[in-house]
Amino acid sequence: MSEDLARLGIEPGGVLLVHTSFARTGPIAGGPAGLIAALRAALGPDGTLVMPSMTDDDEHPFDPRRTPCLGMGVVADTFWRMPGVLRSDSPHAFAAIGPRAETILAPHPVDLPHGPDSPVGVVRDLDGQVLLLGAEQDGNTTIHLGEYLAGVRYRRPKSVTVVRDGRPAVVHYAEIDHCCARFALVDEWLDTANRQRRGRVGRAVARLMRSRDLVDVVVERLRADETAFLHPVGVDVECDEARASLGPARAEGA
Repeated sequence: MSEDLARLGIEPGGVLLVHTSFARTGPIAGGPAGLIAALRAALGPDGTLVMPSMTDDDEHPFDPRRTPCLGMGVVADTFWRMPGVLRSDSPHAFAAIGPRAETILAPHPVDLPHGPDSPVGVVRDLDGQVLLLGAEQDGNTTIHLGEYLAGVRYRRPKSVTVVRDGRPAVVHYAEIDHCCARFALVDEWLDTANRQRRGRVGRAVARLMRSRDLVDVVVERLRADETAFLHPVGVDVECDEARASLGPARAEGA
C-alpha cells in the first residue's frame, strides 16, 4: 500500500491531510492502524500526518483525551488515540503526528473552524497535500477554507459547548455551511486545471491535490459565482438556510 501512495505522489517529508473511508479502502493487514502505518511510511520520519478529529456532539464540552470522532470514520477515530498523536483542543479538532504537528494544531477560533488560523489553514500555509482516500469532496474540509478566502457571505447558525472558567458554556456563532453535496463540482474544477492526481490505493479511488491548488481553484470559482455550492431553493434545507442569510433576492435563487 505504501507503494500505491508513493506512486500517487505523496511527498516524503511533507504535510499530508487525509480524509478516508476505510470501508472503501480495506481489507488491509492490520486494519485501520495498518492503513495509518502505510500513510506514515509513505511520508517518512520527517513527514507530518493530519486527520480530522472533530466531535459529533455539540451539547457536551469537547475533551481531546476522551471525546470520540465517530463521524470522521474508524481510521480518524483510531488515529487520535495512538501513541505520539497530538489532538487540538477544540470541538473542531484535528489530530496530527510528525515534526509540524504542534504548529498545525495551535489553538484556533471556535467560531471560524476552517479559517486561515485553523489546521486546514496552516496545512495550506505549509504547502501541504490533501488526500481523499475512498472519500468524496463533500468531506474535504479545506474547501471551506476556500469559501472563507473567497469572501462568501452565506452563514448558518451553529452552537457548540466549551468549558469556560471551569464550567460548560454554549457558544453561538454563524458558520459558513450548507449540505456540501455540491462540493462534487470541485473534481471537475481541479481536473480541468490539471491540479488533481487520481489513482487506486488498496480498493479505494484516491485523489491527491496540493492544498494551495485546491484553495486557489475554489476561490476563483466562488468569486465568479458566490452560490455555486448551494442547491436551488427547495432542494435542501441547509442550503436554503444559507441562501436566506444572503437576503431575499439570493434566497430565491437569483
